[in-house]
Amino acid sequence: MTAKIIDGKDIAQQVREDLKKEVKALAARGVQPGLAVIVVGDNPASKVYVGQKAKACAEVGVHSEEHRFPEDVSEETVLQKIAQLNANPRIHGMIVQLPLPEHIRIATVLEAIAPTKDVDGFHMYNVGGLVIGDNKIFPPCTPYGVQFLLEYSDIPIEGRNVVVVGASNIVGKPMGLMLLHKEATVSICHVKTRDLGQFTILADILVVAAGKPGLIVPQMVKTGAVVIDVGINRLPNGKLVGDVDFEGVRQKASHITPVPGGVGPMTVTMLIYNTVEAAKRQTGTGDKSAPKLAG
Repeated sequence: MTAKIIDGKDIAQQVREDLKKEVKALAARGVQPGLAVIVVGDNPASKVYVGQKAKACAEVGVHSEEHRFPEDVSEETVLQKIAQLNANPRIHGMIVQLPLPEHIRIATVLEAIAPTKDVDGFHMYNVGGLVIGDNKIFPPCTPYGVQFLLEYSDIPIEGRNVVVVGASNIVGKPMGLMLLHKEATVSICHVKTRDLGQFTILADILVVAAGKPGLIVPQMVKTGAVVIDVGINRLPNGKLVGDVDFEGVRQKASHITPVPGGVGPMTVTMLIYNTVEAAKRQTGTGDKSAPKLAG
């Protein structure tokens, strides 16, 4: 068996083509979705991510703004900018690029964003809504992208055993909740999990987001499993790899995502998706319930 590659780059492009049509339809009604990104400091990775988001916005037709501050900016200054953007009717979605300097409290900053503009899904209101299955919140973009890839690829979720490796607030925990709401049986493993392989071998769907290259090897994967690799790691030779031994595991899995070109393109795409949906809700030009997956 050789796994079918889930091409996140191609799927993301198809979603963006659909979004272009939606944005044009909104423009005909006098609405242009707008996204604001707040960046503090000069983190090289953040520069790359912010650049990708700006490029995606331009491609789809979404207005984008970048508000950059020096590393030593005060927390109060950042909060003032968030308040301004909350009140700006041209801005429908807002994110604060992480990480932040140690003197700025991440929770305080994220809670300052209006929940209706929190297109990253990190505000406590949206996190709580995700826990209870509320359909009026924006899902976090990376796990939302994973769910989209599964549904777009016609991979059944209901009743399947799902193992999520990694328990971060950004990917692991929300991923488990989202698939639990799809009626999967979910286990979440983390750094303290003993004998990781005894859990992963049971997975019909294995989602790996641990940040450790080569963590998942073939003997840890059930034959025919679906393997979603969220990890992205740069090796000393400069090569980008995921958390999964791609070449080895693809000989056992039924479906697998590559790194790069798997989940990554979907994260940015779902951010734009959420922003377009936020514009619809705030302007009364679309369904005010949660964004619906097209997959």
